This record gives sequence, C-alpha cells and structure tokens, in this order.
Amino acid sequence: MVTSLIGLMVALSVVILALGFYVLIKSANYLIEGASALAHTLKVPDIAIGLTIVAFGTSAPELIVNVVSSVNGHHEMCFGNVLGSNIFNTLVVLGFAAIMAPLEIKRNTVRKEIPFILIGCLAVFGMANNFGFAGHVLSRVEGLFLVAALFGFLVYVVLMSKETAFVEVDIHEMKSTKAVWLIILGCLGLFLGGNMVVYNAINIGRMLHVSEKFIGLTVVALGTSLPELVTSVVAVTKKRGDLAVGNVIGSNLFNILMVLGLTSVINPINYDVMLNYDFIFLILITLIMYITFLTGKKKHLNRLEGISFLILYGIYITFLINRG
Repeated sequence: MVTSLIGLMVALSVVILALGFYVLIKSANYLIEGASALAHTLKVPDIAIGLTIVAFGTSAPELIVNVVSSVNGHHEMCFGNVLGSNIFNTLVVLGFAAIMAPLEIKRNTVRKEIPFILIGCLAVFGMANNFGFAGHVLSRVEGLFLVAALFGFLVYVVLMSKETAFVEVDIHEMKSTKAVWLIILGCLGLFLGGNMVVYNAINIGRMLHVSEKFIGLTVVALGTSLPELVTSVVAVTKKRGDLAVGNVIGSNLFNILMVLGLTSVINPINYDVMLNYDFIFLILITLIMYITFLTGKKKHLNRLEGISFLILYGIYITFLINRG
C-alpha cells in the first residue's frame, strides 16, 4: 500500500515536472519573441538583439531554475543543472545532430568562442574550489566577474565581426503593446515554471532517495536543454549545421558565465567538491570538442565522432548511476 502510494506520488511529480519544463520553454519563447520585436521597433541592431535578448532568452530556463534553487537553499541543483546541461549539449545535442549530418563550423567559433568557453570553465572551476584554499563558495564578486567577462566578450564579438556564429535572429513584427504583454507573460511563466521544476525535481529525488546533484545533472539538465536539442535538429534539417554547432556553443557559454554568474550575484552558491569529477569531465569534453573541430582541413564533426560523443555520454550516465 505504502509502495503504491509512493509510486503514485512519484508519477504525479513527474507529470508536474514535465509540465513545468513545458511552461519554462514556452515562456522563454514568449520572452524572446516579445523582447526582440520591441527592440527591433526601437531600432536596435539585429546583432545586438541576437547577442543579448535571444542568447539570454535561450538560457532563461537554466537561469530561472538556478535562481529558484539558490534562493531555496538547493545549491547542488544550481551547479548540477549547469554542468549537466553543458555536458548534455556537448555530447548528446552535437552527437545526435552529427549523426543526422556532418556538422561544419565557422572559423571564428573555433578560434574565439570554444577557447573562451574552455577558459570560462577553468575559471569557474578554480573559483568554486577557491583555487585550492579553504572554502567552496561562488561569491557575489566572482559572479560579477563572470557576468562582466561575458559582457566584454560579446562587445568584442560585435566590434570585431559583422556576424556571430552562435545566434540567429528571427524577429516577428508586432505592435509594441503586444510585445510588452508577451514579455510580461514570459516573465510570469518563467517564474511559475521554474518553481514547478525545482519543487517537483526535489520531491522526486527525495522519494527515490537520490541526491539533488544527481537530479540536477540528469533530469533537470535534460529538461532545460530540450530547446537546444530541438533547435539543433531543426538547423540540421535545414542544412545549417553551423547554426546547430553555434547554438550549443552559445548556450554553453551563457550557462557557465551568465547563469552561474547571475545566480551567485543574487545569492552566493555553495559548491560540493564531489562535483569536481563532473566539472573535470566537462572541461575534458570541451577540449575534445575543440581538438575535433580544430584538426583536419574541413572543420566538422562527422557521424563516427557523433556516435563517439553519444557513447561518452552513456559512460558518464553509468558513472552517475553507480555514484548515486
């Protein structure tokens, strides 16, 4: 009887969790659509819209989940969500897209964006571990530094290039009043969806007796990464493999710098050193991705490499299950 009741509660939480992910993703789309249209009406250049509103909006699910988790003291969920999301993006999203069709990449992405992600990962890893000294907290000052570093990089991209590899702007013309209402609806939906996701993810973890970091690295990370998976698949079907790669690169960059940065500015995040294994794995696969795209005359990820990425993710998930 008790087992049946627990099973029913887990099933109900899973349904509400899935609904929360849907609300999060839909609300992020509303926010992007409304804010982009309003900015376009105000004569903001498309590249600025792409690098700020669109890029910010695509990382909104991860950001809201992190803010809600941090405010409620679920710090393992904060780091788990970002690390798990970036690992999923790199291995599953890119791997699956590469199996559909070999993914080419723009030169600027290899030369500038991937190395910057690698540097960002190393910097956050050092900050979270307090560079080997006592204390494992991502502080407000460090969070401000991460946000400033991202802002500086985006300004550099705008000044040095007429285009960017990791965003595509699709602006729908609409009246300003409708755009404002979409922005408001998007913000309210993000808040509601974020609370639904965090509350039910924590409940599922407790009922199944698994850690918050496991739920964050797997279930929550997968849910918040669904937009990247869908966007990349659509890009490949349109024979725009460069956009599929750019989508992942942009998402990973914003997750590690903006999502963790803003979350720690709002509320400093305690870091569990057990996540060092996951962090090191993320750094290693980012390096592998960089080397893969750097070598060879054609800067691309082929089907065999895509399959290898998926196998790597399978090995990682097996490691997580055994770790508990």
